[in-house]
Amino acid sequence: MSPTPPAGIDLAAALAGREHADRLGELLRRPWRLLVGGELRGAEGGATFPSSDPFSRAVIARVPDASSADVDAAAEAAEAARASWRATSALERAALVRRFADLVEENREDLELLDSIDAGSPIANSRVDVQIALDQMRMFAGFALELKGQTVPATNDLHITVREPVGVVAKIWPYNHPLMFFCRIAAPLVAGNPVVAKPPEAAPLSSLALAELAAEVFPPGVVNVVVGDGPAVPDRLVRHRAVRRIGFIGSEPTGRAIQRAAAESGVKHVTLELGGKNAMVVFPDADLEAAADGAVAGMNFTWSGQSCGSNSRLLVHRSVHDEVVQRVAEIVRGRRQDDPLAEASEQGTMIDEAQYEKSLGYIDVATAEGATVVAGGGRPSGERFRDGLFVEATVLTGVRPTDRIGQEEVFGPVLSVIAFETEEEAVRIANDVEYGLTASVWTNDLNRAIRVSRAFEAGYVWVNGSGAHYPNLPYGGVKRSGVGGKEECLEEMLGYTEEKVISFVS
Repeated sequence: MSPTPPAGIDLAAALAGREHADRLGELLRRPWRLLVGGELRGAEGGATFPSSDPFSRAVIARVPDASSADVDAAAEAAEAARASWRATSALERAALVRRFADLVEENREDLELLDSIDAGSPIANSRVDVQIALDQMRMFAGFALELKGQTVPATNDLHITVREPVGVVAKIWPYNHPLMFFCRIAAPLVAGNPVVAKPPEAAPLSSLALAELAAEVFPPGVVNVVVGDGPAVPDRLVRHRAVRRIGFIGSEPTGRAIQRAAAESGVKHVTLELGGKNAMVVFPDADLEAAADGAVAGMNFTWSGQSCGSNSRLLVHRSVHDEVVQRVAEIVRGRRQDDPLAEASEQGTMIDEAQYEKSLGYIDVATAEGATVVAGGGRPSGERFRDGLFVEATVLTGVRPTDRIGQEEVFGPVLSVIAFETEEEAVRIANDVEYGLTASVWTNDLNRAIRVSRAFEAGYVWVNGSGAHYPNLPYGGVKRSGVGGKEECLEEMLGYTEEKVISFVS
């Protein structure tokens, strides 16, 4: 018989009439625990905070609310494990990461359901995230023997370099891909570093379930998981004396706060993958139907535009502007927005009230500045949308490059269309924002494709494509979109090492 949910949790309200309700009912009755020094336990003093489902708005779990003492215990456990994990061979570390990946695969259906009910991501999208996570963990495990140095013929003596682990690593990530980002702990682990992982408080459940799996695989202290409601936990973690390396994915303001805290507490290596206001540029000679499809796919409406890589600015040559906009609007209107647990859903909810209000607020600001809504524009109508934090996939035309909607990251399902006349104007508009994460150019002119892609101030560029990530292809931005190194590739794993030079002098 399943245990009764703790007081304040209303699983009946959350699951009534929904797909996968029986399995989720069992999953959500589990105890949610931190992982500290190999022990699965509650927060100090039993403190908890509520986690809500953004579709039903019901509280579905009470999650440990870690204190500063919990963070200290996790960091100190990682420090205690540092020497033994460093001494473990690279192939042995890789084998444990592969075993962890196998456990994730064995439990993937449950993990997918947790991400969907907790983060509002359609179940189909959660399945994609799990597969990407599995592929990336196995990729990093396969890189184990690339942790190598070089010989340098500086003299007739022997001069070599070796790569060594940095030390305790803090990994902090946002709510839009909770499970997938958790599994990126594989890179520092294979490189020989113990990790303290801080999942997003807005969607912590899959990460806490993963903590249970990690406890089965890794030696005590090698993987630690702490979560708390608010900025206190990540701030304490970043400042802890044992933490030498910080990998953060999230918003630009939070990234700057992490840089500041790291600088105030020591000399620490910080990498930041931050926001984006990404441009997709369509020239008249492009395959316009494919470009329209790419604009919708690259906007990541699937998870309600809550992605730093979304091409939220669609720059279209004026001669084909109306044709492209008409096609984009038709695609957007035909997409199915529904309960994230529904198999047919193509777009779920916003993560919380703040992001919901922010997205609707930006639409209001844009129309006040003169933009026109050609698709979406607000909250969808209908009984099934009664309680959920839904915002329609929205397309705006008449946006000027200097409008707020043309400059600021919404992190919501809002695509702004901007018309241009010349190639030079398109490049200037694309670059005239503070971010530089991704960009794309659509044209069948090879010379133009080369010119424009080289001219973009962005870290990742597609030509006649958008949105897709590829194995071992470095991902990361410039300007306010990030600093410190690329991710999703061998360079990410090497970024969790330090290079030492050894000279043998005869």
